[in-house]
Order: sequence, then C-alpha cells, then structure tokens
Amino acid sequence: METKAGEPVRPITRLRPLEFQLFLVGYIIISICEIFTVGGLPMDSPLQQRVVLGFTAVHLGAIVATLWVLMLNGIVGFQLLDDGTPISLGLILLSAAALFIGTGYIALDTAFSYSHHFDSSMSSPNRNIGLYVLYQLAPLVFLVGFFILETILVLSVLGEKKPMLYLLAAALLFAIGQIFQYVISTHICSGTNGKINGALFESLFTLFAVVMTWVFWSSITEDDWPMPVTGGTYT
Repeated sequence: METKAGEPVRPITRLRPLEFQLFLVGYIIISICEIFTVGGLPMDSPLQQRVVLGFTAVHLGAIVATLWVLMLNGIVGFQLLDDGTPISLGLILLSAAALFIGTGYIALDTAFSYSHHFDSSMSSPNRNIGLYVLYQLAPLVFLVGFFILETILVLSVLGEKKPMLYLLAAALLFAIGQIFQYVISTHICSGTNGKINGALFESLFTLFAVVMTWVFWSSITEDDWPMPVTGGTYT
C-alpha cells in the first residue's frame, strides 16, 4: 500500500483488548452488586441490612473505578504507551484501585459510622459532598472524556465515520437508561405500587450501551490502519 505521495505505509499496531477487558470486568462486578443494591432484596434483619450496605459501598466504588478505566481506554487508543504491556495495565489497575478503595471507604464509613465523620449526612438534608462528587460528578466527567477522546481518535486520527455510529448509539442508550433512573422511575414505581422502578430499565439500557461500546471498540481495533513511514521497508 502507498500514500498519494508514493511513500510506503505500514499498519498501525492493532490495539490489544486487554485494557478494555478490564472495563468489562468492572461492569460485571457492578452487575453483581446491583442484584443486592437495586434488586429489592429483603432487609428485615440487621444482618441483611449490613449485607446490602456493604454491597452498596462496593457498587459505588466499582462504578467510579470502572468508568475511570473506560476513560483511560480512550487515552490508550492514542498509543502514548504500548497497549497490553505490564506498565499500561499496571497504571490502569493501580489508579482504578485507588478510586475504588477511596469511594468504597467513604460509603462504608457513611453507612457504618466508623469515624463518625459523615454522621451528619444521615440526617436531613442528607448531604454527603464526598460521595456526591465521586459517585455523581466524577463518572459523568469520565464518560464525557471518553466520548471526546474517542471522537477525536476516530475522526481525526483514523479518519473514519462508521465507528461514530456505534459510539453515538452507546451514548444514546446510556442516556435513555439515565432518564429512566432519574425521571421516569417515580412514575413507574407509583403505577406498579412499588413492584418495579426505573432501575430495571436503567440496567437494561446500560447493558445495551456496554454492548454497543464493545462493538465500537472492536470496529476500531479489528482492521490494520495505515500510516506513512519514511523508510523503504515496513512490517
């Protein structure tokens, strides 16, 4: 293959899926936690309450860490470091673990009052700035960052348009899930006498969004993308 100037080109090294698999592992952990946190399990005994609170802390930590991993996957696409290498995987795992532990600790301390620092958040108006920033604001920043990074990668670096359809579909499906969670949920709960709420549909549309994100990632890593080189030999 040659460029318009007649220069030989070589394919960009195909991205390995290892970093993205870390994101999928995080999503699996979130899904398992949702069985206990939004699955409507009984909380009749103190033990059951403690189990649900514990899974809630893991759930919140997993959400923050998983979306952080997703954003870092957007950076991996630019191949600033060789993907799939111990240093790349190590940096992602260590930073995600720090966010997971930090968020999980704040949630556990809030629920079980280990240090009594967050006791005030258990009474009206129930404000916990730490959890609000980590659980509500940070994941939103990570998602927007991933979308912007991948848009730049696909349109400017790869010069492709079709993968953007998958990325936009993933963003739309995720947004629909959030609408069910924060807007429609109360109406569903009232109409079904509390039997179901928007969390059911939020989980479903989030699953669809994850699938479309995987389709998007596969579409930009499946082929060999050409780039010009100055030498006469190439691999």
